[in-house]
Amino acid sequence: MATPQDRPPAVVAVATAVVGALVALVLGLVTFGVQATVHPADVPLAVAVGADAPPQLRAVADKLAGTDSAEVSWRVAAPAEARDLLKSQDVYGVLELAPGSATVVLSGAVNPSGTQVAQQVLSGVAQGAGLPAKVVTLDPASAAGRTAPLAASALLWIGGLVACAAFTLLSTRNKTGLGTRLLGATTAAVPAVAVVAGFFAWWDSTLPLGWDVLSYLALVALSFALLQAGLLRLLGLRAMAVLAPLYLMAPAVAGQVPELLNPAYRALLWSWTPFRFSTEGLRALLQNGTLEAAQVWVFVGLALAGLLILLLPAKEAQPDLADGVVDVRVDQADRLPGAQHQRTA
Repeated sequence: MATPQDRPPAVVAVATAVVGALVALVLGLVTFGVQATVHPADVPLAVAVGADAPPQLRAVADKLAGTDSAEVSWRVAAPAEARDLLKSQDVYGVLELAPGSATVVLSGAVNPSGTQVAQQVLSGVAQGAGLPAKVVTLDPASAAGRTAPLAASALLWIGGLVACAAFTLLSTRNKTGLGTRLLGATTAAVPAVAVVAGFFAWWDSTLPLGWDVLSYLALVALSFALLQAGLLRLLGLRAMAVLAPLYLMAPAVAGQVPELLNPAYRALLWSWTPFRFSTEGLRALLQNGTLEAAQVWVFVGLALAGLLILLLPAKEAQPDLADGVVDVRVDQADRLPGAQHQRTA
């Protein structure tokens, strides 16, 4: 059988060039392509007017609600109701109208990309209505608070991945039972959580690091490590071809709100990537938001999936001929060059 070394250099050059182009294509699609195609569509915003608001302001609110826009989806509500919608992230910003002024209300618990778009649109609407606008941010997030949720998701993934890959590489020649594999995954998760918590304390000492935040970080880290350990056990180091590119999706996909993503990216990547669940869940815990059930159960499911893969019966190990005795039959020995030389002599 021909080996790669036996193939003509031109064929090898073309094949390796195609492989490189395919890798660039995939990485371009899941990273830069996401950012290059960002465009607002149905961004949820609210306009709030009080029950005693003058008819002119009510007319402004009704006009906005009836605006046929592909970029923005408007909701009209009372001020208290609108702020509740903002806290639950059903809207990304609120424009509160009052006689002679307007207030743009934002929240630190909302994804910064959604907040940025909301502020631009709402400030523009207030300016167009001839109303001076001030900006109020509920539960304001510092620069570290805006960066930490996404950074934590990426760091927990890459920390667990490197540890699990190294564990797989170093234990390939040894028989590892379920207990050892679980120990490897758990051991990979604990230092990763410690590193992330240390970064939080260093970046901004005001970031909450209570048991709710630490427990959530531990759940995410353990689910990542169990899934990675399971796939590495199932596929060996070949699993890195799947697990490593997923890391690149964290800042590209999870860093955006779905209303800014191209519909194809929203359906094929954002809809299932675990990074967006961990990012939004952690942001809610850090900024006094509401943690959704899906942001917990997704990681419980990932942990169970990884555990089930680890529980699969292992294949019977093949003996390593380099360390054992090579069984050479007599008829094979007769065809060895040394044996033929002896007979000739």
